[in-house]
Amino acid sequence: MKSSKILGLVAILVLGATASARAATQATPATAQAAPAALCTDCHEAQAKSFPANPHARALKKAVAAAPGTNVACETCHGDGTAHIESTGATPPPLSSKGRLGAETCLTCHQEDRAHRSYRTGIHAVSEAVNCLSCHSIHSANAKSANLLAKEQTPLCATCHQNQASSLRNKPFKHRLGRGGMECSSCHDPHGRAGRESLKLTRSDELPCASCHSEKRGPFVFEHVSGVAGDCMSCHEPHGSSNPKQLVRSRVDQLCLECHSALSSAILGSQPPSIHDVFSPRYRNCTTCHVAIHGSHRSPKLLK
Repeated sequence: MKSSKILGLVAILVLGATASARAATQATPATAQAAPAALCTDCHEAQAKSFPANPHARALKKAVAAAPGTNVACETCHGDGTAHIESTGATPPPLSSKGRLGAETCLTCHQEDRAHRSYRTGIHAVSEAVNCLSCHSIHSANAKSANLLAKEQTPLCATCHQNQASSLRNKPFKHRLGRGGMECSSCHDPHGRAGRESLKLTRSDELPCASCHSEKRGPFVFEHVSGVAGDCMSCHEPHGSSNPKQLVRSRVDQLCLECHSALSSAILGSQPPSIHDVFSPRYRNCTTCHVAIHGSHRSPKLLK
């Protein structure tokens, strides 16, 4: 009788232990599933807060929806962040944001390549000292600027282009940036190729000056500076000048004689006739008579 009771008690203990083990086994996966994996947003809260309003967030919307609760949005640009997370930030993300390597990360998506501009071979892209993040701020762009610029456009360009910025700031005769929507990018293409192509040429391959000064663009029956042997910048300083009309010289006759002179290495047009005594003040303002200085439909000498 005693042995029967003992066997019954053993059976109860065994069944209880088995049930407890089974319950523990079933609970373990649930507990592991409930514990979230480490996310980039756990540490980088400011970036996580601003990113939904970022254009990149819209581009990654489908990828994020397909893998919720993961770091897919961040790892698209920063690479696999596992080692970075496990080291509590001591190990940097694998994809660099510095120099040309940093630009290569952006170029995996931004591959535009046209006749006059290219993200890969543009005037800024060829320098190791400048990359996309020199001008653009992906997570903390200036709220007043477009295209994720780190600052408003004019002070941003002035960071490197200090001579031009000084002229625009200090010279009395200059383009007034900020008025009428005019900015550096009104004339310049920051992603344009080096040389003339860094300017925003018109569809007729003219300088951007013609976009605003359309009355001077021609074509004229009698051309003056047609872009073949000179252009607007042969006479004008685009960023600012100490001379009226942003001329490169203070005296008009000296400016004209740079080309219209027998001393010039490349003689253009006719020379001043003998009655033009350039030592006499009355002949020193060429535009008193040659009023159609940008071109004429009536006078080959640009008199009217």
